Amino acid sequence: MAKKHERTKARASAVALLYSSDIVDENVVTIVGEGRYPDDDFEFPEYAEGLVKGVADHIDEIDDKLEAASENWALDRMPVVDRAILRLAVYEMLYVNDVPVSVSINEAVELAKAYGGEDDSSRFVNGVLGRIARQLEGIDEPAAEAATEEVAVSDEPAADEPTED
Repeated sequence: MAKKHERTKARASAVALLYSSDIVDENVVTIVGEGRYPDDDFEFPEYAEGLVKGVADHIDEIDDKLEAASENWALDRMPVVDRAILRLAVYEMLYVNDVPVSVSINEAVELAKAYGGEDDSSRFVNGVLGRIARQLEGIDEPAAEAATEEVAVSDEPAADEPTED
């Protein structure tokens, strides 16, 4: 239970820094490296540092996923805090193996409820991340589908098979 609570707080800290980074248009790794946090008593756990560095390292892929999944929303038109929450969640979904996708989504939805830029931020975040989760599940399915299609069994005889009449 303590680990869950610590990670929840770390995610909130990471979102705060990702948000700040976006607002001042400066790389979040630079902000972290220089220790420039929103206030003096800002807690920045190791897990949060790993998250923001991971987002920074994979920002192009994360943003591509978000652009593809956010119907009718250009990334630069999203509320800044929602974009920070989404980037963090997508990073966790793609690269943090010990966090189930459902946990990443639930945590992001809770962050959106608490800090979201719009009244419907939590629904928006949930919808975008749900689409990405379905896409991720689909990555493993094509091979299984191809195998199933190859061995598809039909009750109908093939044209060149004799029938028993």
